[in-house]
Amino acid sequence: MIDEQTDKRANSFWRELPILLGVAVLVAVLVRAFVLQTFYIPSPSMEHTLDINDKVLVNKLVYDFRSPDRGEIIVFRAPSEWRSNPKGEDFIKRVIGVGGDRVQCCDAQQRLMINGHPIDEPYIYAEDGVHDAAADQPFDITVPKGRLWMMGDHRSASGDSLEHWERTNDIQVATVPEDAVVGRAFVVFWPFGRAKWLSVPDSFASVPKPQD
Repeated sequence: MIDEQTDKRANSFWRELPILLGVAVLVAVLVRAFVLQTFYIPSPSMEHTLDINDKVLVNKLVYDFRSPDRGEIIVFRAPSEWRSNPKGEDFIKRVIGVGGDRVQCCDAQQRLMINGHPIDEPYIYAEDGVHDAAADQPFDITVPKGRLWMMGDHRSASGDSLEHWERTNDIQVATVPEDAVVGRAFVVFWPFGRAKWLSVPDSFASVPKPQD
């Protein structure tokens, strides 16, 4: 005697399997498009916070609800003047200044100042215990509203806002529009030996709001 109920359930599973796989693929595509995405690090510009071939997880949803904050590491679509590839590139840098901020180099201890407040940057690249300079020359800029002043942690190897400011003296070219931001990198997940959260350094917490 055939157990019709059991046979029916087995056949039902195989009929439903393509649907389940399709749903799984669709969910994965939607998550990648709108929520989370992985990126690998192709350059030394964020050493040693991020090393070449590190893989990071990026939250693509967070900035739908707020603007980027100082100290966060973000992925963004590079302005055309920054690109080596005309088809476009995604860059990853640290937010140093947001719209309205005055960013200067440097105080007596050679620290960047944001709205008159010096910031300690322990993440800046170091070789044999010697850190890169916070900037390779003095500057004093105000970030336009809706734009971001971005710098790499490996200052001497980063094509960032400071480099483009020094080249052009054009604050629009040197800054990144907020609508070019892809998302916030919040964790290194590969290689396992370098896994870590990408938190905002404490020194940014005491930066005052920009003066109107």
